[in-house]
Amino acid sequence: KSVDMSAEKITKVEENFQRALEFKKMVNRWQTSHIHCAWQMTLSQRRNPYTILRMQDDMVKELALANKQLLKVRQAALHQLFEKEHQQYQQELNQMGKAFYVERL
Repeated sequence: KSVDMSAEKITKVEENFQRALEFKKMVNRWQTSHIHCAWQMTLSQRRNPYTILRMQDDMVKELALANKQLLKVRQAALHQLFEKEHQQYQQELNQMGKAFYVERL
């Protein structure tokens, strides 16, 4: 039974990780598309260095935010896995008549 729970946990973490990878791929596709659109702007707009610098700065900021979001998704998945494992260990200890030591204040 504990092996099945472990496999389920691993599957859930893998699913969450796959979602995170798909999100990262989506961000990369968006970045590529954004660069392509910037390249296709009219000649006068491409000659304006301030416009390009502003766009690049915006793109860097948006990618930083996307990476932060991806990190939060992965941290949440990991936290969920640790919580489930803790509950499983607690149940196994209870079945053996034991428990985690908890210091009370």
